[in-house]
Amino acid sequence: MYSQNSAISNNAQISVLTCGSGDQLYSTFGHSAIRVWDPLTRTDKVYNYGIFDFNAPNFYLNFVKGKLLFKVNKQDFSRFLYEYQYEKRWVKEQVLNLNTKQKQQLYNYLEKNVKPENRDYLYDYLYNNCATKIIEVLNTSIGKDITFKENHIEKNFTFRELLDQKLSTNTWASFGIDLALGSKIDKKATVLQHTFLPDYVWSQLNNSTIKNAPLVLSNRTILKEHKKVTSINFLATPMFWSYLFLIFVLFITYTDYKNQLWSRWIDIFLLFTTGIVGFILSLLWFATDHTATANNFNLLWALPFNLVALFLLPKKKNNNTKLHKYSIILLVFLLAVPIVQIIGIQKFHPVFIPILLSLATRYVFIWQKTK
Repeated sequence: MYSQNSAISNNAQISVLTCGSGDQLYSTFGHSAIRVWDPLTRTDKVYNYGIFDFNAPNFYLNFVKGKLLFKVNKQDFSRFLYEYQYEKRWVKEQVLNLNTKQKQQLYNYLEKNVKPENRDYLYDYLYNNCATKIIEVLNTSIGKDITFKENHIEKNFTFRELLDQKLSTNTWASFGIDLALGSKIDKKATVLQHTFLPDYVWSQLNNSTIKNAPLVLSNRTILKEHKKVTSINFLATPMFWSYLFLIFVLFITYTDYKNQLWSRWIDIFLLFTTGIVGFILSLLWFATDHTATANNFNLLWALPFNLVALFLLPKKKNNNTKLHKYSIILLVFLLAVPIVQIIGIQKFHPVFIPILLSLATRYVFIWQKTK
């Protein structure tokens, strides 16, 4: 099926590398790669499907549009390992139990894939990333001999639950991901779909066979895990700022009620902010190729139509019929948010609770003022 580029010896080893989390968001979920080591030909290369170029034309635009190209790159194992030593990230290796023919088939596929005309692929953080590529490469090159068993997972998690396993809840990264990604990631992932995370590639390979023999010949730790002491400054967390904002909104609303005032500026701020967020979420849903940003029920509270409602607020008179009716719609939509979560359609981030309470407080105030 694949032309033989060059032979590798019977002593060659092909292994899968699994790497621990890094400090940056793009490295939080770990990494996977394939290593080819041949002592006879003095070959020690890593085929890395996690390469992207910040300087590529329209990089950020393509990322937003869901059209970001990643590529497979071949590099020296020593250079690959140095990066993880420098970042103090652990690296584990699984040597695959392959015969000479299977090694050659897999090697030929990798060599063909790394050619300039073949190396690019359309990245998707759930379905087509450095980790899912490991299973794809094995399936495509020698898949007829491999059986991926599924009894190593006691519980199937949703995609969102799998992401949460790698993220601290009270962080801006977790908040942003739950804001941007819709209900599609709240469905249960199949066992193989769990392998979009490198840790699950590791466990999947350990529970796979090749012609009724274990697929993994041996496991070893190349770089040990460094225990990281991470301290989170609560004053810089989204939970702190969201509850602080709720207290501020409650104070302004109490003052308005007590003094028969209407602080329209805070309502302008809320409608403008939620309108902008809703507009961006709508673009992510309808104007991009991201699979995970569709069906986002955060649009129940972040309505893009709030940008239009802004033009009703500056009026001095309070008996505004249109704004009164719109406030009722806003309150009904807010009420739908916990229902959506209870039913299990979409899970919302805990930070949204004080945000929703802030919105409900002002929407009730607007409803009462415009009767």
